[in-house]
Amino acid sequence: MLKRFILWDFPRASWQYDVIVAVILAFIFLTPRDWFRDQPRIPHASSIALLPSENGSSVFFVDAQLLTGTAENQRVAKLTAVLRSRMSNRRLSVTRVEPIIDSEGELKGYMAFARP
Repeated sequence: MLKRFILWDFPRASWQYDVIVAVILAFIFLTPRDWFRDQPRIPHASSIALLPSENGSSVFFVDAQLLTGTAENQRVAKLTAVLRSRMSNRRLSVTRVEPIIDSEGELKGYMAFARP
């Protein structure tokens, strides 16, 4: 009997076929998300990019829209809170934030330097 279940040897619309389909659907919809370490998608995930690190610190490119309306003296605190939540690292702290300005004087984003 186990061989028939494994090889799916039941005709369609039989009660055995229906039971197997029900078991598969129950597994798909009732299995807890954390069994597979599946995480919800982060909205605006492309607004922060992790760049190659230097000297043990992490370097992030942050889209300018993420800090719109934030005073210059509050950028470090806001980015620390945002990066801690998105990176799931409560010890992460931003040490400095530098604006990235193109040749025409437009703000393109920020470089955030963080230590774990």
